[in-house]
Amino acid sequence: MRLLDRIFRKTPKRNKDTGTAIERYIKSFCHAVDGILYCLQHEHNMIIIVLATIVAVFLGFSFSINSYEWLFIIFICGAIAACEAINSAIEAVVDLITTQYLPLAKIAKDTASSATLILCIVAFIGAIIIFVPKIFHIISIN
Repeated sequence: MRLLDRIFRKTPKRNKDTGTAIERYIKSFCHAVDGILYCLQHEHNMIIIVLATIVAVFLGFSFSINSYEWLFIIFICGAIAACEAINSAIEAVVDLITTQYLPLAKIAKDTASSATLILCIVAFIGAIIIFVPKIFHIISIN
């Protein structure tokens, strides 16, 4: 009987559980937008990511890339931005827990940052594969 009580017990109510379903979705959406705005205002790397995305989209239109290349560009730019937001959240939580220099806190921050760096390296390699042949083609025509 104890096992069934554990499985079916009611969880405590949280602030986010108040209101109708639509109100909760709207609140969640607004919190997500607040997170994006925070990142754009306070995280310098997010500005670099947005500028790189704009450049990639401009190059995509300029070189008339195909659908698969567009999918890669859109996915990788979104993944990098999302990863940077997660990185910012992890750094904020670590700073919330401690302001001291602790080796584990450094590991948490560094590995979160490394995830964004890994995606940026993948994006750079993908951009080389997509755009360099197109650039060489234009150079060889002239």
